[in-house]
Amino acid sequence: MKLISWNVNGIRAVERKKLLRPFFALHDADVICLQETKARPEQVADEVGVIDGYHAYFNAPREKNGYSGVAIFSKQEPQDVWYGMDDERYDTEGRLIVADFGDFVVFNVYFPNGGGGPERLAYKLDFYDAFLAYVEKIKRQKNARIVICGDVNTAHEAIDLARPKDNEKNTGFLPEERAWIDELVSAGYTDTFRLFNPEKTGAYTYWDMKTRARDRNVGWRFDYFFVSPALLPSLRYADILTDVQGSDHCPIVIDLDIR
Repeated sequence: MKLISWNVNGIRAVERKKLLRPFFALHDADVICLQETKARPEQVADEVGVIDGYHAYFNAPREKNGYSGVAIFSKQEPQDVWYGMDDERYDTEGRLIVADFGDFVVFNVYFPNGGGGPERLAYKLDFYDAFLAYVEKIKRQKNARIVICGDVNTAHEAIDLARPKDNEKNTGFLPEERAWIDELVSAGYTDTFRLFNPEKTGAYTYWDMKTRARDRNVGWRFDYFFVSPALLPSLRYADILTDVQGSDHCPIVIDLDIR
């Protein structure tokens, strides 16, 4: 079963570039998780429409338009889908959608950016903690195998960005942000890309568009698939689809041996 995660930086923008449907057709993934969709469900219906062969589910901000948002497209209809963590502090921005496929549960999440001042950084760190507690709660309740994917908005280690020294005091590579990924790993969740590519350098998923950083591969690895221990025996591969255009992020992919 192939799963893809992609921060599209606007699903309607990718559709207008005529890149969305060819991407779905070429990669033929069983589950595609999108972040930063920047659209309400009715806007997607009007401007993107139905993608043949997929069930589609969307979570969007309750107040801000053209901001945040996540979506899951799946060939198999999930047993259950829910939106957010049932916590008003974190659910208003449309950052989480969860799909229970029976054999495993997918958490598709667009974590907050820590820029914009101390209050926003504190919100990001609080969101991190609330999310991990929520995932652990669902794992216990459902005795579930877990997939976590999306834009974490933090590079974990120095190997995960082009200029670590220059960014030691910048959000996205702050010690307290990176420490949360350490906590996630300590809780048993495996960074799938690093499992298969422990020492690979220059492997990034985000590049600043204003400085044309992608042309020079001055990037950050912000996007991840994490899996719980029970899914590790099913994990076949993990990779970064660096050739895919259309956003300031590129997609990532894993394959699970689940029938």
